[in-house]
Parts: sequence; C-alpha cells; structure tokens
Amino acid sequence: MPVPPPAVPVRTAYETAATDEKTREETRVYYGETLKKTEDLKTNACCTGAAPPKHIKNAIAKIHPEVNGRYYGCGLVVPDELDGLSALDLGCGAGRDVYLLAQLVGEKGRVVGIDMTKEQLAVAREHIQWHADKFGFAAPNTEFVEGIIENLGACGLADESFDLIVSNCVVNLSPDKRAVLKEAYRVLKTGGELYFSDVYSSRRVPAELVADPVLWGECLSGALYWNDFLALAKQCGFGDPRLVKDSVITVANEELEKKLEHIKFFSATYRLFKLPGILEPDCEDYGQAVIYKGTIPQNPHGWALDDHHYMQTGKVFPVCGNTYHMLHDTRFMKHFDFIGDKSTHYGIFEGCGKSIPYASAAEGGKKGGSCC
Repeated sequence: MPVPPPAVPVRTAYETAATDEKTREETRVYYGETLKKTEDLKTNACCTGAAPPKHIKNAIAKIHPEVNGRYYGCGLVVPDELDGLSALDLGCGAGRDVYLLAQLVGEKGRVVGIDMTKEQLAVAREHIQWHADKFGFAAPNTEFVEGIIENLGACGLADESFDLIVSNCVVNLSPDKRAVLKEAYRVLKTGGELYFSDVYSSRRVPAELVADPVLWGECLSGALYWNDFLALAKQCGFGDPRLVKDSVITVANEELEKKLEHIKFFSATYRLFKLPGILEPDCEDYGQAVIYKGTIPQNPHGWALDDHHYMQTGKVFPVCGNTYHMLHDTRFMKHFDFIGDKSTHYGIFEGCGKSIPYASAAEGGKKGGSCC
C-alpha cells in the first residue's frame, strides 16, 4: 500500500462552520443579486476563452437566451462519449452546462444540476420544458436541485449514482473543497469521472485576500494553489489527476490586480477517474499499449485523453499502467484494442515518470528527474 501524502493546508480563514456559512451567503448574494448577466463580472476569470468545437457551438445555440446570458464558466466541461450517461453538474447556476450536456447524453441519459442560489435555479427551472421541446425529446431529461455541493447526501444523491460529474468555475467558490471532492467521489460510479474546469493560483492566496468578497465572488481568491489541488484530489481517492487544458487568466481589472500583486491565476480543466485500488502514484511501465479504433464521435483520426496523450487511429501507442486503466476500466474501453497485462514490471515509464536517482547521478546529472 502506498504511503498517503501529507495533509494539505486548509485556509484558516474558513475553518469554522459559521464562517463557511458566511462565505456561502456572500456567494449567494453575489451570484443571485449582484450578478444579473455575464457582462456584470468585474474580471475575466469566470469566462470561457477558446471557441468551442462546431458540434458544441451548435448545441449552445439551442439553449434559451436567458440561460446563456447567465453563464459564468471558465472552461468547456464536455468530455467525449456521453450518450446515455447519467451526469451531475456541481454549481449549475442557471443551467447552461446542464442543457448542453442534456443534448449530448440524449433522451436515455439524464442530467442533474445542483446549486445553492435560488435566483439562478429559478431561471434554470423555468425553461425545462422549453428545452425538451427544442431538443425534440418526448420528456425532459433534466432536473435541478437546491443544495450545497459539499453535502450531496442532503440533496438525496446516493452512492455511485452518476457516470459523470462536471463543474465549471465553481469548486473555487467552496470554503470546503475537500468535502466537495469527497462527495464527488462518493456519488460517482466506479469507472466514472469528474471532469471539471476551475481557477488555480501560482501560490497559496493570503487569508486577507481570501476574505475579500469581490475577489472571492470573481473566482480568484478562492482558487487553490495548483499543487495543493493535486495532493488533495489524490487524498480524496482520485489517483493521478490528468490535465486536459490550461490557460493564463488576465484579470483585466487594474484595481484588483494591485491587490493580487504577484499571484498568477490559471484556468485549467482536469479529468479525475474513480478507479479505487488501481492507479499508482507514478507512471509505471508494464509493457502495455493501446490502439485507438477511431470510433469516438467527432474524433475519427485520433483522440486525446489529456494534454500529453494523443492517440492516432490505428497506431500502437505505448502507455503506462495508469493510462491503461483509465481507458480499459471506463466507458472508453470499447474504442480501444489493448495489448499486454501487468505480469511484468519494467520500472518507471520512460519520458513520463521519474528517473532512477543513482542512474541520473552516475550519468553526471542531478539526482531525480522530470515528472510528467
């Protein structure tokens, strides 16, 4: 059994339940009363930069203008291979991503959105039937629940009840991010994934900035230091978090930039798989490989698992043990041929893991090596 990583520092400004509730109330007011539309944001942190693929763009065009007008996301939380899945959106707001996913999971799938802001949920619920009609569905496949993302059990969400969980620039707004990740792990089915976009910082944000309600509401001061996030995700059961895409956030507000000083912020999309007892701390080589069949919709020529695993159709692609499991033990299995097993271990995966310390020293290099 691997030794668990040390505890991740938790922001002391939000340790007590009373302060947690104060933070949530300030967030409710900011997103329920202060912000009425996307243009009311004071920074560009909660904005999606890159243009979506054509099929996503077409799906967004089918969403009600009032719902689209209250979008505050920082990324695109639409992974591939969604038909028939049960999905949960943490912090769904007015429902833009719920209605986007609803089209992609189809009539046999379902999408549940949870949010604590009544004003946002009122907009989302008002258009449930409108969207079902627009999508040509016999009945709505969406549902909206009022609650907090740190306690999904109080919302009636059972263990292992969802294939997919998404979230778009919301986890940073939670005063208890550990609880969010633990709850996400609990309600995910084995083989399911948490696929979400959020804001991360280049260093730990000082407590006085964390306590600033505007910086918090703008998705900046609640951002986790990226290395704390990785450790926290692993502690909550999500071994080997995979970065899909990231970009630098330019705050574009001179007054707020002065407060933030040297802290840099990034928008990043991660995918975290629930594969308990399988994923290892490092990328280990067992001589395994995969061949992508070209059958994932919209990806006939190749498909990317993350930012450094792009697999061309028909080509043998060597993978570490963790990547093998992410493909073999999830919904992606049918799209690959698999080569090898775990009967022989060949050490750290070349080019992806850590170098053998004594080997690096013997070659004149410094001890240790690069990490993927």
